[in-house]
Amino acid sequence: MAEKNTHVVVIGGGYAGVLAANRLQRRADVTLINPRPEFVERIRLHQLAAANHTATLRYADVLGPGVRLVMDAAERIDVPGRRILLASGDQVGYDYLIYAVGSTGAVPEFAYGLSELEDAQRLRDRLAELPPGAPVVVVGAGLTGIETAAELAGEGRTVSLVGTLGPSLAPSGRRSVAKRLHALGVDVVGAVEVCTVADGHVTLSDGRTLPSAATVWTAGFGVPGLAAVSGLSTDELGRLRTDETLTSIDDPRIVAAGDAAAPSGLPLRMSCQAAMPMGAQAAQTVLARIAGAEPAVLNQAFASQCISLGRTAGTVQFAHADDRPRSLYLGGRTAAFVKEKICHYTVAALRREAAEPGAYTWFKSGWRRDRLAAPSATAIAR
Repeated sequence: MAEKNTHVVVIGGGYAGVLAANRLQRRADVTLINPRPEFVERIRLHQLAAANHTATLRYADVLGPGVRLVMDAAERIDVPGRRILLASGDQVGYDYLIYAVGSTGAVPEFAYGLSELEDAQRLRDRLAELPPGAPVVVVGAGLTGIETAAELAGEGRTVSLVGTLGPSLAPSGRRSVAKRLHALGVDVVGAVEVCTVADGHVTLSDGRTLPSAATVWTAGFGVPGLAAVSGLSTDELGRLRTDETLTSIDDPRIVAAGDAAAPSGLPLRMSCQAAMPMGAQAAQTVLARIAGAEPAVLNQAFASQCISLGRTAGTVQFAHADDRPRSLYLGGRTAAFVKEKICHYTVAALRREAAEPGAYTWFKSGWRRDRLAAPSATAIAR
């Protein structure tokens, strides 16, 4: 049994960090460090940009009463000293640390990102300045780019989508997405690269120029540099390198979860479907180490990729446990209903874990032992 006076610090208040903090609260003293005062529903940021959802909740609505919230930014982890140095000049010591800092993306000049709350707010404000017919270009046709293009087109915007459409989808699911985008009037430009982003247009690798009053950049994947600047081992994108128990390969008192973790060099696809189970498993690893027990290895399975295509349609691409897409999918209003239910479920699961630590369950499988190669950055980026 863990000692209640063991202090566990969680860096990052997203899906993984909140789930981990809630799970630990009855068996340890828990501090959650996050720079914002609100929980961000990241899977709704495209709705925030379209001005039909706030994409935020009070932490009081999702965080357990046994978790202390510190609103500050972590600047460096003093690993030997077991303390976190904060932007305010304060520091927080820890017995165990859960590293759940999430992910971000590099955005070129004259473009608007969508990986952070502030990015989505800036895009929303920019769109509010534009007439409905002003051209919008979305760069990156992965799931985030698809959802953004569809959401904006559903609000009456003139949208072009640049990139390989739905590379993580099966051909059947991709056709479902393409059909809906066509119905919304989205111009799917296809698999070309953007050479330059300028004020008022983008230039493509095939020589074409697209007019753009607002360019939305959803291509690429990155993580905060906290682990690297703290001297911890990271992969080529900056994710913390861990073993199969999500424990840092450098320090058994540091455990990672979510987008910024690279367990055994095989990071999972960026999604709350991966982040929340990883948060729970990171908490279980910490509890096992406090108790002197051997922590269990990472054990989770994927079920689907759920895509909103505006407010009245969607595509649910069913998947194998290892996240490879199946040919089976749902489309239309049924898929939109499923996607909305899943968005509600993620918040409900955090709330339940806040009230009943240990209540959260997830799909499990031994699939990771059969993985032969890590997915590419493009494949894991949502």
